[in-house]
Amino acid sequence: MHPAPSVIVFTTLSGLGFGLLFWLGVGVAVPTGWTAFAFFAIGYILAVGGLLASTFHLGRPERALKAFSQWRTSWLSREGCAAVAALIVTALYGTGLVFFDQRWAPLGWLGAALCIGVTYTTSMIYAQMKTVPRWRTWLTPALLLSISLAGGALLAAQITLAIILLPIAAIVQIAWWVRGDNALGRSGTTLSTATGLGHIGTPRAFEPPHTGTNYLLREFVHVVGRRHSKKLRTIAFAFGYVLPVMLLGLPGAHVAAALAILSHVIGIAASRWLFFAEAEHVIGLYYGKRAA
Repeated sequence: MHPAPSVIVFTTLSGLGFGLLFWLGVGVAVPTGWTAFAFFAIGYILAVGGLLASTFHLGRPERALKAFSQWRTSWLSREGCAAVAALIVTALYGTGLVFFDQRWAPLGWLGAALCIGVTYTTSMIYAQMKTVPRWRTWLTPALLLSISLAGGALLAAQITLAIILLPIAAIVQIAWWVRGDNALGRSGTTLSTATGLGHIGTPRAFEPPHTGTNYLLREFVHVVGRRHSKKLRTIAFAFGYVLPVMLLGLPGAHVAAALAILSHVIGIAASRWLFFAEAEHVIGLYYGKRAA
């Protein structure tokens, strides 16, 4: 699928932001006063900034509020509702830490649960899509959640947690790549099923359905060369997981931690680009752009 910059920014930054807010909520880090304000400000800038970036991918951004009414059937709507609830509850929790030097634990736990809910609902927007076999797996929510928690631990200055969670996220990332590379072939979807002509023989693409491009091709068909994909996977894995763990083991905690965060963001951004670019939407079969 087309890797829209707005969606890449959204999934990268919001995951980090809600991951940080989760660790603040469960009380692993309990800052107060201006220190608490700085932590919560970073979390909100990332979380809200990511959510705002996602609206730029909408055809009619001014209608975004209407999405909240479809929570019974839409994971996108559930994501929006969970995000608003998480931000409100976390703000109340943060108020106690910033202004009253008090940790209102029940609010923190509720806010943390809602932050996890936001990341999970985001992942289910993709994991529930039958038309993209690479995404339709429990590994998709596992991947987004593990990255969010690992990145949040980094931002919360929880070095020990980050050193544990980053390798776990790396293992999930590898499993997601390995499983996804053969997902389209295992789905049973072919040009025969895409065109509905399999009952009369084995169809093949002779000419494209039209002479120019269209919305479907622009949004749902994006082909990445195998060599290019391998390079980006190496970058994503090295910068997103390996280098941050190595940096966290070096002396000079503050500088190393800052570099680890920067490296992690670069790596996860590359991973997110591949997340969309490598997603083989089955409509590509109809246009002769895929081979299952």
